[in-house]
Amino acid sequence: MRFHLSEEQISIQDAIRGTMADNWSLNHLHKFADTESDLDQPSWDALMALGLAGILLPDSGMGLLDAALASEVAGETAASGPLIGQMLAVAAVSRSSNDAAKAHLDALAEGKSIAALALGDSEYIQCAKAADFFLMGNRDGALSLVEAGDGVAIESVRSTDRSRPVSKVSFDGAKSHELFAKGDPMVAKLFDAALVLIAADALGGAQKCTDMSVEYANEREQFGQPIGQFQALKHQLSQMALEVEPARAQLWYAAYAHDAGLEEAPRAAAMAKAHLCDVYVRSARAAVAAHGGIGYTWEYGLNYWFRRAALDRIWLGSPSEHRARAADLAGW
Repeated sequence: MRFHLSEEQISIQDAIRGTMADNWSLNHLHKFADTESDLDQPSWDALMALGLAGILLPDSGMGLLDAALASEVAGETAASGPLIGQMLAVAAVSRSSNDAAKAHLDALAEGKSIAALALGDSEYIQCAKAADFFLMGNRDGALSLVEAGDGVAIESVRSTDRSRPVSKVSFDGAKSHELFAKGDPMVAKLFDAALVLIAADALGGAQKCTDMSVEYANEREQFGQPIGQFQALKHQLSQMALEVEPARAQLWYAAYAHDAGLEEAPRAAAMAKAHLCDVYVRSARAAVAAHGGIGYTWEYGLNYWFRRAALDRIWLGSPSEHRARAADLAGW
């Protein structure tokens, strides 16, 4: 395995960052948070134009690590839209033998049709109002592509994450295409991929909180010097960096293990989800403390990452659940 990203992978992240800088500023995020919509269409279309939806296509030449790099930047920029659901839906449909589902593959891979993630037992789903399809299933059951429309009831709720609003969704007689039957190993593999991608979103958010804190500490002055010169804050910022940077290697390994088909891939995915989401929550809390009063204000915007951290932490299972699963997988 490589221990650094390739030039192509660095270019992927740079392209996404540049696209988001042009289409998803803090002002855009503020305006979006004040609407009833659960998807910012212009910024979503800009991301889809980069071809991100098709990263996990079998013939793309890329894998989960590349998808994780995209998810990381989405977390860093607090991007709107169900990017994780979109990439996984394309991965699932493209590997299924269900011809009715495959009829929608091109539209999904191009981002013209939107797929939200409805894995697990939670009835709260991101970007449900904007979704054309839902990737639905349980780790121990079947995995299906469900069409929006008749049989899908969506109830708006006031969610914590204002960058990726959720709705309460129920499915009763909706049109569904089974992609993989209960017991098919692809179901568990896609669930583990989801864990890695959520961990990647958390890594991007934790890095953003750290960067914002360092920048603020270098600019804000008290007693004639930047507050970053004060020893207590130095230690706090150092601790944030020391938590975030090693976690990056853990994420990369989990994605690599999945792509390489290693036996320990499920455990690596569980540990990455557990640890990265805890790091994100701690980083967000520390960032608010490092900023002082301005960190609590709506206008400053730090709250978007704080709220996103809370949702990432519980999405598809809490850190304690995944640590328990990792222990089981290790035979402890």
